[in-house]
Amino acid sequence: MAVAADTIEHVVAAALAEDVGEGDVTTAATVDPGAVGAAALLVQEPGVVFGLAVVEAVFRAVDSEVEVEPLIEDGARLDTPAAVARVTGPLGAILTGERVALNFLGRLSGVATLTRRYADAVAGTGVAILDTRKTTPGLRLLEKQAVVAGGGRNHRFGLDDGVLIKDNHLRAAGSMAFAVERARAATDLPVEVECDTLGQVSEALAAGADAILLDNMPLDELRAAVELVAGRARLEASGGITLDDVRAVAETGVDEISIGALTHTARSLDVSLEIT
Repeated sequence: MAVAADTIEHVVAAALAEDVGEGDVTTAATVDPGAVGAAALLVQEPGVVFGLAVVEAVFRAVDSEVEVEPLIEDGARLDTPAAVARVTGPLGAILTGERVALNFLGRLSGVATLTRRYADAVAGTGVAILDTRKTTPGLRLLEKQAVVAGGGRNHRFGLDDGVLIKDNHLRAAGSMAFAVERARAATDLPVEVECDTLGQVSEALAAGADAILLDNMPLDELRAAVELVAGRARLEASGGITLDDVRAVAETGVDEISIGALTHTARSLDVSLEIT
């Protein structure tokens, strides 16, 4: 999944407006306006590096004369700390864009790295690791791109591109059958239903759901749900699944596991910029 350049530019512009405001007073006071130089962009720990295209967009927005030379491919996996890009051009612009560039790189690399850990944990099972809508406001497209870079897969991007009937929808509609019927009449999109019990799984099957989200079910119930469904609907497990138990969940036979933590809990990678 590629994020359009204008989307990146919009996000970058908002971040720079927040950080720079009416001007970088420290840099303006201490750096000669004509000074040029170079800096190394460093990732200080192992992980999946993602966000170099956004870094480039940050510096380009500050000053078009700044050039960013990636030293690795975006999405590459580092086993040891390393320089990942060389930044050259007006020193004032480099310093002004530094924090915003590092914030994006650290955050997106953190999402990609955590996703890779989950994907590695279920390797060989055939189960896909999915993200959720539990993303940082304004950064969803970038964070979901980072998930893909880490070996995961995207769930729906928003409320307009996928049907997921959850418990509150069921309460509002009155019944599983009626909720699925109304969704079928309103859209051609596949219909997924959230289920907390095996009884609800049976109802969802009877209603003709295309996919069933098995929410917070223990392993024995997940296995029972897989046996009950027997391939008649796609099965997605979700709900507090951690790196410690994701392999066991995958081995129950579900098709997918969605992990909100990929985007709402990922720790930013340690990154820095050093003038050389």
